[in-house]
Amino acid sequence: MNEKIIDSAKEYLEELFAGRSDGHEAEHSIRVFRNAGNIARHERECDLEIVLLAALLHDADDHKLFQTENNANARAFLLRENVPEDRIERICEVINSVSFSQNRGKIPHTPEGRIVQDADRLDAIGAIGIARTFAYGGKHGRSMQESIRHFYDKLLLLKDELNTTSAIEMAASRHFFLRDFLSEWDEEIGN
Repeated sequence: MNEKIIDSAKEYLEELFAGRSDGHEAEHSIRVFRNAGNIARHERECDLEIVLLAALLHDADDHKLFQTENNANARAFLLRENVPEDRIERICEVINSVSFSQNRGKIPHTPEGRIVQDADRLDAIGAIGIARTFAYGGKHGRSMQESIRHFYDKLLLLKDELNTTSAIEMAASRHFFLRDFLSEWDEEIGN
């Protein structure tokens, strides 16, 4: 594992996401990186460097955040770091399998894709997921009730769409936390 490229990717994320406060900042990608590393330790066969770089760069070209094509930001970083073209293609393939809206119901065909998809989805549930939902909603003019609808449209579904045993185990308490939050929300607003 080339630790230098991992450190460079983290620095790149700080630059790329500078000033963001909508739940898609560098800290999100670092949490996905950590989740992916934890999941990868339990998976028998995966290329750890592909997993970790894809996890770090998974939002570098997110269609909600950037107007890029063909993973331009991720590719520019990887080319600058002299990553071989075949590995860049594998990393971009994994990145392209992550987005919930673009991959709903699709299971990535590589272990690396399954790991990073799960790692990203884990960061969308639990306490962090709740905070990210309201940060994104506020930044994009959503009312609190519209943000609550997002729980039912996406967040509560994620637990049943995970691919790896370790992610499913990690998701259990986070999912219950979402359910408890929604129960408290309903009680406080009088539903």
